[in-house]
This record gives sequence, C-alpha cells and structure tokens, in this order.
Amino acid sequence: MSSAPTTSSKGRVLLAYSGGLDTSVILAWLIEQGYEVMCYMANVGQEEDFDAAVIKAKGCGATKVFVEDLQREFVEELIYPAVQANTIYEGVYLLGTSLARPVIARRQMEIAARENCQYVSHGCTGKGNDQVRFELAYYALKPDIKVIAPWRVPAFYERFQGRKDLLAFATEKNIPVVQTAAKPWSTDENLFHISYEAGILEDPNVTPPKDMWKLTVDPEDAPNTPERITIEFSQGKPTKVINTTHGNKEVTGGLEIFLYLNQLARQNGIGRLDIVENRFIGIKSRGCYETPAGTILRVAHMDLEGLTLDRQVRNLRDQFVTPQYSNILYNGQYFSPEAEFLLASIAASQKTVNGEVRLKLYKGNVIVEGRSSKTNNLYDMEESSMDVQGGFSPLDSEGFIKIQSIRLKKWGLSQKLV
Repeated sequence: MSSAPTTSSKGRVLLAYSGGLDTSVILAWLIEQGYEVMCYMANVGQEEDFDAAVIKAKGCGATKVFVEDLQREFVEELIYPAVQANTIYEGVYLLGTSLARPVIARRQMEIAARENCQYVSHGCTGKGNDQVRFELAYYALKPDIKVIAPWRVPAFYERFQGRKDLLAFATEKNIPVVQTAAKPWSTDENLFHISYEAGILEDPNVTPPKDMWKLTVDPEDAPNTPERITIEFSQGKPTKVINTTHGNKEVTGGLEIFLYLNQLARQNGIGRLDIVENRFIGIKSRGCYETPAGTILRVAHMDLEGLTLDRQVRNLRDQFVTPQYSNILYNGQYFSPEAEFLLASIAASQKTVNGEVRLKLYKGNVIVEGRSSKTNNLYDMEESSMDVQGGFSPLDSEGFIKIQSIRLKKWGLSQKLV
C-alpha cells in the first residue's frame, strides 16, 4: 500500500493517461493546481508505445506510472458475453468503445485504492459518452471517490479552447509533443475495434477518405480467393478456429482466437461501418467503425443459435435481454444490479449453443456455408422435409390453425373488413 500524499499537496490523483497531448496537458495542469499525480495506462489492444508514454508521463511530473495489460480479461469478461448476447446498439453499432470501459475503470479504481488516491481524473470531453461511462463505473466501484473532469472545469476549458492553447502550454511546461501530420478526425482504438469521429466526419454526408481506415484492407482490394474457416462454440463462446484454407490450422484460447479472427477479418476487409447514432446525453453523433473479429463472431454465433436455441428462449432473449444489455453497455451502467441480472440470464440462455459454423470470408463479407451440433441440434431434417412426413401429420396443422383463428375470427366479425 502506498503512503499518504504529501501534506503540501491538495491530494493524490490517479489520471487515466493516454500519452497524447490532451492528457499530458491535464497531467501538468493538475500538478500546477497543487495535486500529486500518478498516471495509469490500460493496454486493451491498442497500438501504443507504452514505454515512451511512461517516460513522457514521468518527464511531465507523474510520481508513478502504471501500465496494465487487460487484453485477456477484456476478451473473456466483456467481449465474449457480448457475443453470447448478440449485443448491438440501434441495430448497427457493435459497442466496441463501450465494451472496453468497464475493465479500464475497474483497474483504475483498484490502483487508486491501493495507492491511497483521493481523486481520479480522465481526459474525456464534456459532450461525449465516455465521461458518463467512466464516472458511473468509478462511483459504483468506489462511492467515496472524487472525480476531476478537466474538460468540465471552467478554469481548464476556458484556458484551453483549442489545440493552439494546448500546444502553447506544452511548450511552456516542456512537454514533448511529437509532430505528426494531423488527421482531420479523432480515433479510439482497442482490441475489439477502432472508432473515427469529429473533424471532417462531423458532416454526415462526407465520404470517409480511403486512407482513414486503419485496420481493414479496402474490400475492393481484398484477396480474390475466399478464405474458409470453421468456428467451434461451447455455451455460446468460441473455443476453436480451424482455417481449412491454410492446412486446417487450429487456434484455441480465448484471447488467441480473437487475435487470429482479427487478423483474418482485417486482411479480408471485414467489419467497416459508417453511422449516425444517438449519444446517451442526447446529442447525435456521426461515427465510423472497424470491428473485424466481432463482425465474424456475430454472424457465426447468431447462425448457430438458429440450430441449437429454443424458440421461446431466443424470443425472450432478443426482445428483452439483448436490447437492455446493449443499452446498459452503451450508457455506462455495467456495474449495476440490472447488469448482473442480465448477465446471469445471458449465460443461462447459452447452455445449448454448442456446435460449429463453417464460414467463407470474402471481400468484406462473412458468408455462412454450414452449421452442425453433435449435442444440441434441435433441427430434424425429416420433420422439416417437404418430401418425408417424418412423424408429423399434416392433419395436426388443421387443428392448430383453427385454434389460432378463434380470436381473429371474432375480431374480423367486429371490424367487417370485407
């Protein structure tokens, strides 16, 4: 356990640090305000030079810097339950940014408690969803924590009204700034996806330039030969991938499977999305996303459920559990009693989702070519056949139709439709 902050400081702050200009300025500004500042970086699969960021944070005055590898727990605790639930927001967005926030916030709270930090801080803007996601998680995990959100502090946002002001402060405080060609959009990346927003993308009618997309090859430039894989599932979670195009190569392990599917999807141009969505705080936002492995897993998992999941269980899950859990993730309420309840329901719904799905990956498309289950196949080929009765009498349908029509006949008589 860390010692108490020095008596000369206002208190100890654990800052969620990215190494970029904004959080480096926030770090120096907090120190200027009289706080002792420690920095925390979460490795959730983003491409980042963590060693350089640690050096930069210490150079800016951080007393300690913590870099935490959260990739495996991110995949196994957040991504795979989302796959089981077929989570999706407003029918299109696979919730890549939202999914990473709970594991990032949880570890930040664990370190804050261990290091006797009275405050936590972040670099989220005052107009976005992430401020809500992080802070609701903070308060649920450590109700007595104090949060410093600089982009909602007038003394901060009135002083730093644009990149020019941030750069001037960085020069004043000797904060190293890497001069790179500025991209006319902002990004957020993790193992599940990358998002692009702001800048030129704020006009919803502007077509994203071809060089914006970082993860996936343009579908038009993807290989002309399809790639065929088989994904095995156990209780709705992937347990093995077999690449039949490349010598039946097998990959197992939760994180390892996800990394491999990311690789295959990226080289086949799979997972791009361009939408306008409704933020939790009430503002519409245009966002572009690349979700490579998540797109493959969603297609495969939903297809296997058609073979193995009871109709009523699926209806209940799709009507109530999936939309509610998707909204909980998007709105930052993962650490809540309702999320615990829904997660238990999701796990219960997946007990029979066991089997394998064969897929073709081709130029941005995920095409199902077959599915099977040795233990939970609810499909009876003879019963479904138009050529074989298979134990089902057509006469049974007559009684079924008569029962179903009782209510409709009464309604039809009252309405005089014809």
